[in-house]
Amino acid sequence: MTACTDAAALRVDTNVPRVASEYRSVTAVAVGVLIRSSGEFLLTTRPKGKAYAGHWEFPGGKLESGETVAQALTRELEEELGIRIYEPELWREQVVDYPHALVRLHFCKVRHWDGELQMREGQTFSWQKLPVTVHPVLAGTLPVLNWLSENEG
Repeated sequence: MTACTDAAALRVDTNVPRVASEYRSVTAVAVGVLIRSSGEFLLTTRPKGKAYAGHWEFPGGKLESGETVAQALTRELEEELGIRIYEPELWREQVVDYPHALVRLHFCKVRHWDGELQMREGQTFSWQKLPVTVHPVLAGTLPVLNWLSENEG
């Protein structure tokens, strides 16, 4: 984690107070944008008990000390979804300022994996195309949907 005052951060729920400090620690998060050969991408719901539970997002999780983004994503998707990914492609980053946390999302495109989705944290999944038909969508997911839309155009 590092300190951040990133003015380019996507601010979410601006009416909700943040940590009192001018500097907030940034949590690094690896996020998988799993894409089928048909172009559909995977969204999952946030599990009960987590902030924004029930919101749709791309799956992933926090980097542990000493992990690369690819290592963290491989571990997280195996723990959460029961799949083994191969050759994640680091794609883009976005800092998102949520009331509960300041996160740097490292988005990776994933086109190769083994195993059947298991939803080990009680979440729901949906294969989607643009425009997405699931709601509500987590704010940190919106930039990716825009980037995917730009790639289509």
